[in-house]
Amino acid sequence: MIRLHVTSPLAPAAPVAPTLDQSRYLTQVMRLKAGDDLLVFNGRDGEWRCTVADVLKKGVILRAEEQVRPQAFGPDLELIVAVVKKARVETIVEKAAELGARRVRLVLTKRTNADRIRLDRLDAIAEEAAEQTGRMDVPAVDDPIKLDALLDGWETGRRLMFCDETGGAPAVSSLRDAGEGPWSILIGPEGGFSPEEGERLRSLPFTTTVSLGPRILRADTAAIAAMTLWQAAVGDWAR
Repeated sequence: MIRLHVTSPLAPAAPVAPTLDQSRYLTQVMRLKAGDDLLVFNGRDGEWRCTVADVLKKGVILRAEEQVRPQAFGPDLELIVAVVKKARVETIVEKAAELGARRVRLVLTKRTNADRIRLDRLDAIAEEAAEQTGRMDVPAVDDPIKLDALLDGWETGRRLMFCDETGGAPAVSSLRDAGEGPWSILIGPEGGFSPEEGERLRSLPFTTTVSLGPRILRADTAAIAAMTLWQAAVGDWAR
């Protein structure tokens, strides 16, 4: 069944108004008509079965019928990635949504060399991935921030999985030893972290420095590999 992310509140018999683009998708691509059903979620009220109540010249109106799943969230996992080329950032955001990241944070490092970032495009990619994977929330994508500023304002109690291209401990065993809880995964730029950045990251008390294996990985591959290892070790794949 079609799944759609909306911003409207969801409650019995509540009207739901998709965006114009979503309405065109429902009527022109998926050929829905009045009386047809689809699944809708907003990240707050769970997943609902809705009916197409009315097809207008500009847009459609849905009606919420019943909740089919209560609201649920995955583990508290952030993916922090240095800004890289546009196509690779888009892949990273899509796979982060598919693999259960709750948030994607973009950072600027000393060796960052990247295209201009369009957050509206990344938000749309995250939304579409959430719709397709069955999750009931959409990961936020943050404006780029300098790495030093991010570390200076680090959240108390959150651990950091530092994927160090120069070497580190085996990921799965290190993560299991560190334990569950809020985590962030940090992926560096194409040229790697500077020596000063690497030294600071390794010295932080909340950092778990790990290796992603014997090969040098591109940023998008490294992000997928790191999230997979984290999910298998301490995430919802391990439960």
